[in-house]
Amino acid sequence: MATVVFILLGVLAGILTTVAGLGGGMALILALSLVMDPARALAITAPALLVGNSHRAYTFRHHVDHKLVRPILWGAIPGALGGGLAATALPSWVLRAVLLVVMTLAVLRAQGRLSFKPPRAALFPAGFGIGWLTAVGGGAGVLVGPVLLGLGLSGDAYIATSAVVGVTIHGTRMVAYGVGGLFEADVLQQALLLAVAIMAGNLLGNVVRRRMDAAQATRVELGVMVVSVLLAVAGVTR
Repeated sequence: MATVVFILLGVLAGILTTVAGLGGGMALILALSLVMDPARALAITAPALLVGNSHRAYTFRHHVDHKLVRPILWGAIPGALGGGLAATALPSWVLRAVLLVVMTLAVLRAQGRLSFKPPRAALFPAGFGIGWLTAVGGGAGVLVGPVLLGLGLSGDAYIATSAVVGVTIHGTRMVAYGVGGLFEADVLQQALLLAVAIMAGNLLGNVVRRRMDAAQATRVELGVMVVSVLLAVAGVTR
């Protein structure tokens, strides 16, 4: 894939995630999985999304709900580790199927059909499931969204807290991918390029977000979901 395309995809992913709170990383993984093995796409995007989420978490650091996020993280770490190890061994068609499942959940969430308020006792297993599915099929923001929204988070607190969850999951799955041998020299080079592009997208997205109202942000999110579903279906039917 041409360098300029990598840069544009990274910038777009950063803008979309900062504006809508989720979706940019998932769309990025799906787009890359059309031109390469999905396990490689997951490996390339993990470091880039780690950097992007770290930048976003730092930018909104004063709005993180630490009390709420802790039990989610305790579950997400072993979940992402197990899912990452599974991703290195599963055949490509299984990974593509999981990508489609994740996008189905994303559509349900965008339509308001996947909205719930989990009890505090369920945050650990919810975190585990989010970590596992993200490591196998991407989409940390898409999966964690219903949990955080159901617990009453919105606006800057939602973006900040979801970014912290993303940092934890992407960092953990990187460890698993490394153990599984997915990180070769060219993968790391492409990941670094994406990371820089995503940070640039985050900065642009923050500017755009301040000029948009909630209704406009929702329309952006729905647009991302539609495009992502088409990408997921295209991947499965290859």
